[in-house]
Amino acid sequence: MTRKHPLTRRLRLLPAALAAVASLGTAPLAGATPRGDHARVSAAGYTLKRATIDGVSFSYAEGPDNGPPLVLLHAQFLDWFSYYRVLPALAKSYHVFDIDYPGHGATRTAPDYPMNANRIGKDLGLFIQRKIGKPVYISGNSSGGLLAVWLAANRPGLIRAALLEDPPLFASEYPAIKKTVAYRAFRTSATALKDHPKDFLRYWIHRNAPFFRNNIGPGTPFLLSKAVGIYQSRHPGQPVELGLLPNPTVRMLVRGLSEYDPRFGAAFYDGTWNKGFDQAAALARIRCPVLLMQADVKYLKDGTLDAAMSTVQAKRAMSLLRHGTYLKVNATHVVNLDKPGVFLSAVNTAFGAK
Repeated sequence: MTRKHPLTRRLRLLPAALAAVASLGTAPLAGATPRGDHARVSAAGYTLKRATIDGVSFSYAEGPDNGPPLVLLHAQFLDWFSYYRVLPALAKSYHVFDIDYPGHGATRTAPDYPMNANRIGKDLGLFIQRKIGKPVYISGNSSGGLLAVWLAANRPGLIRAALLEDPPLFASEYPAIKKTVAYRAFRTSATALKDHPKDFLRYWIHRNAPFFRNNIGPGTPFLLSKAVGIYQSRHPGQPVELGLLPNPTVRMLVRGLSEYDPRFGAAFYDGTWNKGFDQAAALARIRCPVLLMQADVKYLKDGTLDAAMSTVQAKRAMSLLRHGTYLKVNATHVVNLDKPGVFLSAVNTAFGAK
């Protein structure tokens, strides 16, 4: 008899849980927010701050000054709190700056702000110069990893060493991007700019309804959208956190999408995010030590890449790095959420055991 994976079993129960929340609409959501996660981050000494740099109102969490500065750049669609599983441990040995880069979280930009690597990288460099004032270690996940590459290549005096957590190197450039699962997600961002939805999170759920129906069950998109609406009515102006979602990555995805600016994803879809940013040339210019971490690599039946980058693309990146170390891990894309212990070990490897 074949046993189902525990996550699969929990996902099958999700429609019933969502239905209960939608029908009651009151107390369950108050208890659904993972308050313990926030309490642990707060107890570790993190405080939310804001800084205006060259017209960008940056939102970030700063930890206690317990070591060298460490900048964290989350994955696309997420925000600073997605690092909640590793923030307390990192605070013991580093002075952490966990930043919502433009397009994400509570960071705010002008309507005509150019969502591309060159502009965002420049502004992050200014943040490091003005708010931190010394060279930093940097760890970036996914699109955050691409920004870490930009900084290491173009602001070498600011970066001591870099950890690239499953970045989409070369897979996020044309024409390769069109053969990735991510490209389909970016299409939703592009259509949102044309449709102008009032609520991007619920728009995203609607546009990706087949995924929820196929992987969780019939009616799930409606119930999830209903739960989101109830949460928003009870917690106006706050990022959405549904503790009833069993997977921390999915829970953080919902949170991140509730404050996400679709201009960011649309720039990947039309290719403008990489305008003036040649990833191969950038990797070749980096002089500091770099640890390239690659998570699980999968393909759909039609050959579409269901991962950040292929093994071939990772090897190409390693061939361009002067001081690169490669680490293959058995984890999903957001390693710090899926396997926090593996991520923390990689931090120690990249920046010296603490």
